[in-house]
Amino acid sequence: MKQIVGSSIDDAQPDALRTNFVSEKPPAWYAELYRRDNLRGGHVIKLGQGNDDAAREALAAWPGGLQVGGGVTANNAAEWIDAGASHVIVTSWLFRDGKLNEARLKQLGQAVGQARLVLDLSCRRRGDDYFVVTDRWQTFTQLRVDAVTLSQLAEHCDEFLIHGVDVEGLGQGIDETLVRLIAGHLPIPATYAGGARSMDDLRRVTELGQGRVHLTIGSALDIFGGDGARYEDAVTFNRKRADS
Repeated sequence: MKQIVGSSIDDAQPDALRTNFVSEKPPAWYAELYRRDNLRGGHVIKLGQGNDDAAREALAAWPGGLQVGGGVTANNAAEWIDAGASHVIVTSWLFRDGKLNEARLKQLGQAVGQARLVLDLSCRRRGDDYFVVTDRWQTFTQLRVDAVTLSQLAEHCDEFLIHGVDVEGLGQGIDETLVRLIAGHLPIPATYAGGARSMDDLRRVTELGQGRVHLTIGSALDIFGGDGARYEDAVTFNRKRADS
């Protein structure tokens, strides 16, 4: 398991990849921890080749508790559900020549059903707008993340996953503009990821997102080698919100 700086991914320059943390613990250790604390919806993202076994190990440790993404297509989506994923997360396969391929979106729905599908709208800023990026966040598409896109795609999936790629892995704070954009036009649940550095960011996303936007904390979390937020504090925060 690794924590990386999202903006450093570049197939043309593999040596440019920056890694914040490499765990000595196996994937199942993390899955069992989340299972113990009933933290559902965690993301198992396979960045690159050769990660299938690690993903399957995590899913087997908590069947139905984790989502899986990375290389998912209509041809293999059902296999990942059978392996224990609650949902499959899909981005790049849905696009051809920078445009969303509606036929492929329909195929995914037929393969696993809307209730099992998470659309990854991870994006980067270009001018005043955010555009979905694919191919491990290297390629800009023509799809804007805006009210129209969120409304239309919500009819085909159960949830959105949206990385603020420009701040991903930097631990310098969330992209508040993006969080506000997501929160203002959400017809279904969404998880934002990128830049979280402390429990204050968790509180801020909860506030800005009006309770409709979840937050992923990566490199700042102590179980991922960080010192900005304690895992146990995040669990306590979520339990208090659930009980309120």
